[in-house]
Amino acid sequence: MPINDPVLPGDLRLRSLSARSVVLSLLLGAHPPELPARDLVRLMEGFGVGGSTLRAALSRMVAAGDLRRTDTGYRLSDRLLRRQRRQDEAVRPRTRAWNGDWEMVVVTATGRGAAERAELRTRLAALRLAELREGVWLRPANLDRPPPAGLDTVAQHYTARPDLPARDLAARLWPLDAWSATARALLAHIERLDRPADRLPAFAAVVRHLLADPVLPPALLPAGWPGEALRAAYTDYQQELAGEVHARVAGDAGDTDYTDCTDCTDGTA
Repeated sequence: MPINDPVLPGDLRLRSLSARSVVLSLLLGAHPPELPARDLVRLMEGFGVGGSTLRAALSRMVAAGDLRRTDTGYRLSDRLLRRQRRQDEAVRPRTRAWNGDWEMVVVTATGRGAAERAELRTRLAALRLAELREGVWLRPANLDRPPPAGLDTVAQHYTARPDLPARDLAARLWPLDAWSATARALLAHIERLDRPADRLPAFAAVVRHLLADPVLPPALLPAGWPGEALRAAYTDYQQELAGEVHARVAGDAGDTDYTDCTDCTDGTA
């Protein structure tokens, strides 16, 4: 059963979380991204997910390639490990001092289908680039990363110094005021939450919002930018969740009268 999706200030609605979403949220926040089956069962109880529902969800997730079964439990698949790395980067982006240069990617390929164009747009946005006009993407060159890989066949990468004032250009490329307002709404909302079933979907929304943070140099940000506060709140939550997992594992030591999940992947609910 999905967790209820409350409405935040400003009508920001949180997504409801299915059993699959809860499992993925727990594992995406875990380092290493693996949990014993019996610990997953106990953790999921705190989110109102029963053992039979969890077993069915785990079975489907293994079949779909979301998870891998290990000797002791479940681990994220390689595909989702890449997603975890992107999530970690969203929470702790690597930056460098900005000297005024901008990254610019110009799409040069032609004759591509709609699906290919959409996939490229998604990929460029994930690199925190923004589209100035069709086929021209840019951002301040303050991210500590190599040039985007694998784009040589469809685009050219340049270093540029736009004539437009940098603050004006940043405000044109990204909805900074809207991002800031949503971040503040999320911060205000999570301060009021105590129940695990309420906090997990809220922090899942925090991660999604951090993925949309352009991570601009401080000189280009509006006053009072809440990006660091939102990252700090999520980091605290990760530590809190890790402590809860550790406590569950310690509590399970020597506990033999407990529902195991040995047959979670046999396709039965």
